[in-house]
Amino acid sequence: MDEQLIKECTAKAQTWLGAGFDEETKAEVKAMLEAEDKTALVDAFYQNLEFGTGGLRGIMGAGTNRMNKYIVGMATQGFANYINKEFPNIRPAVVVGHDCRNNGRMFAETVAAIFSANGIQVYLFESLRPTPEISFAIRQLKAQAGVNVTASHNPKEYNGYKAYWDDGAQVLSPHDTGIIDEVNKVTVDQVKFTPNYDLIKIIGGEMDVDYLKAVKEAMVDQDVILRQKDLKIVYSPLHGTGRVIIPAALRSWGFQDINVVREQMVIDGNFPTVVSPNPENSEAMTLGMNLGTKLNADLVLASDPDADRLAVVCRDNQGKWMILNGNQTAMMLYWYIITNKKKLGQLTGNEFMVKTIVTSELIAKIAKKNNVEIFDEYTGFKWIAYRIRVNEGKKKYIGGGEESFGFLPFDKVRDKDSPASICLLCEIAAWAKENGMTLYDLLLSIYRDYGFQKEKAVSVVKPGKSGADEIKAMMENFRKNPPTELAGEKVVLSKDFKTLKQCDDKGNVTDIDMPATSNVLQYFTASGIKVSVRPSGTEPKIKFYCEVPAPFDGKDYQKASDNAEAKLAEICKSLGI
Repeated sequence: MDEQLIKECTAKAQTWLGAGFDEETKAEVKAMLEAEDKTALVDAFYQNLEFGTGGLRGIMGAGTNRMNKYIVGMATQGFANYINKEFPNIRPAVVVGHDCRNNGRMFAETVAAIFSANGIQVYLFESLRPTPEISFAIRQLKAQAGVNVTASHNPKEYNGYKAYWDDGAQVLSPHDTGIIDEVNKVTVDQVKFTPNYDLIKIIGGEMDVDYLKAVKEAMVDQDVILRQKDLKIVYSPLHGTGRVIIPAALRSWGFQDINVVREQMVIDGNFPTVVSPNPENSEAMTLGMNLGTKLNADLVLASDPDADRLAVVCRDNQGKWMILNGNQTAMMLYWYIITNKKKLGQLTGNEFMVKTIVTSELIAKIAKKNNVEIFDEYTGFKWIAYRIRVNEGKKKYIGGGEESFGFLPFDKVRDKDSPASICLLCEIAAWAKENGMTLYDLLLSIYRDYGFQKEKAVSVVKPGKSGADEIKAMMENFRKNPPTELAGEKVVLSKDFKTLKQCDDKGNVTDIDMPATSNVLQYFTASGIKVSVRPSGTEPKIKFYCEVPAPFDGKDYQKASDNAEAKLAEICKSLGI
């Protein structure tokens, strides 16, 4: 290990042994300094945990590169300074919430204390609440900003801090860079940790009522729910915030046979029943599927710890449980909203939908074939929120989502919303049942009508400083040496969203129309193969999103899937992943 780096980290760590830091923090830092192996010391202090465009996310512990009350404190002080500069003539207000993670309440109360100490009115949720309800509350209370303490679906060692602006969306330009500049100016001794309790108001039940009422706006057809109210539903919150809202939301829509996975209704930041609290991982759905089998349920659903993402499990045509991937879940939601709003005369021609650039192109095909305008935005729901804001007052938003199990079917929230999406998926299952189908049958019919595509996301994890350097080098290599073929097919279009330039196979370079730059590369073939490459903004990994078409006879899903899988394997091999 680099001796100079160890020396620099040691010097930084020693400053954490002085006044202003509590004894528990000092003991943890002292142990790192005294350890013979300096890996932990370097990882904790080699950089400052970056307050990025989405806020903070990191492993909890002492150090400048960790989530702790001092790093959270400096971030909040900088955020408070920015808010007070932006709103000099009023007393600004913020909404503060948290999920089930360890230290979540402590961090949320720290955030509330610092905002109040800076003369800002704080609406602090009484206990854990879903991320979409935090977004809703910001809009409902006409607050100027918000903070949600969550690390979403990350492993139990993580916590995080999402920063929101007055539209209920995560911050975008110019506020993102403005906040970052203020945060970077703050030192620990400048943080006002002593709360002004007169400016902290606890909220909870009354906001739940308003939010549940708003969620019902995502409903398309109340009658089909009432006719199929006995749809047998199994739901798990994966130890998180969904337990507070989602069963109540399902009941408010009219569903009566709601069965919860009791072991996972227990609030626990250690997530004892799963390896990872990520509904993208099939392992996390095991207990739900077991209960679904026992009860002969129609479908099994789950939300992640902060209840912005969801997962859906349905039965295939042999009665076995099949976990829908994020693209399939989103595709079904887009299809149902468009098809049934059209049947019910709810479309005027002024509606629009949004997807992200790494999400399946089949979704765009569904929208375009039905004459519904669809926009492509960057990964991250703040960009879907951006498009809603740009079109507000001009066009009607009716849905948007991304492949990573996030969807928003109404516009009263500006982040992923699993309570509303889960309710709508149950409506879709009810509609399918009424029409003699399962969700699986419906999936096959969509593929039959619009073409079969299979997607695969591969994440290459590279932790620590060396990992960050490797990821940077990988992106540079792809820019210098882009693939010319994918699965034996010629690449006909390459896009670089960092330069906002695209180049076709004849060498013609044109501009890409996007609201900002992003470190993403994309490659397309004539048949519809698409590969996207991007470093994660919240985790130490580089992500590859691959999508390929395959022939489909309308019945044999497995054959089409296997053909596509062979192409996907070729692509991954050629990319070295």
